[in-house]
Amino acid sequence: MATTKATLPPESKHGEYMKPRRKNGVGGLVTFLAVVVGIIFVMSVLLRVSEIRVEGNEHYTDQEIINATGLETGDNIFFFDKFATVSRAYTKLPYLEEVVVERQLPGTLTIRVVESKALAYLVVGDEEWTIDRSCKILGKAVAGETEQLIPIKGIRPGTLMIGERLERADGIEERVDYLAELLYQLQERGLASGTRWVDFSDTNQVSFRYTDKYTVIIGDGQNVEHKFAMLMSVLSQLKDGDVGTIDLSNGQNAHFIPN
Repeated sequence: MATTKATLPPESKHGEYMKPRRKNGVGGLVTFLAVVVGIIFVMSVLLRVSEIRVEGNEHYTDQEIINATGLETGDNIFFFDKFATVSRAYTKLPYLEEVVVERQLPGTLTIRVVESKALAYLVVGDEEWTIDRSCKILGKAVAGETEQLIPIKGIRPGTLMIGERLERADGIEERVDYLAELLYQLQERGLASGTRWVDFSDTNQVSFRYTDKYTVIIGDGQNVEHKFAMLMSVLSQLKDGDVGTIDLSNGQNAHFIPN
């Protein structure tokens, strides 16, 4: 029987039979693995941390921050857990508000920090405890520290945990949120340095003393940002000799009541 054309091996365009080519897959895989091993070797052996820098710190020393992160010279610059590193720093150093670790090849790590700043304080028994504007507990005040801080009246705190947010003994978190918003507004609008005290004895009639001239009644925790906008408008219109009460409690209008 004659062999049909369909059963013949494929022909080249010149009429010759083509031999199937073998792909050199094993050789390519070996080459790839060799490159990967080489890269890992360079990263693990050559790219070591030779210098650790710290930027943005005031309250803590460079070494305190480096120790808190657990980073050391000689560590591999790539093979360390950034999340764990930052978490350790937050746990050990309550004044840290933000921590970022950056690599700079060939061997430098830079730790950039933003530190919390004490803005106010609470009196608990015979002790004074400082907090930042987000109501994070920073610790017991040192001698003379509270002279530049705002005393908070009418807040009875629960257990005080350094580095943790303030908790009220009655467990009402909304009131701590209100205090944090008020402290934020005071700082952002440049009023904090002139504030003599903040009184939370009645959370529906929260007030604070601004300089020695004005008692400001904020009222409840509704529309706090708008109330502070009204306050700034009133302060810009008052004269040097004006002394009295600025009532913002209704959230719609500001009333100045002279003494």
